[in-house]
Amino acid sequence: ADLRDAKLSEANLRGANLHEADLRRSRLSGAKLRRAKLRSANLSGADLSEADLSGANLSGAKYDTLTKWPDGFDKSQLR
Repeated sequence: ADLRDAKLSEANLRGANLHEADLRRSRLSGAKLRRAKLRSANLSGADLSEADLSGANLSGAKYDTLTKWPDGFDKSQLR
């Protein structure tokens, strides 16, 4: 899915299948991404601050120095 620059702040995306989605520069702050499938998604420049990533599958996701993560997020989940 091509979701570049999407405005998805506070969106309920629980369990969504976003495998290999292009989420570059998307606004996902405060989004509910619990158990979402984000394998190999491109999160470069995305704002995930305050997002709920509990149980989300982020293996192989791409990100860069502009990607904003929730406080305390452990990037080891990206492996």
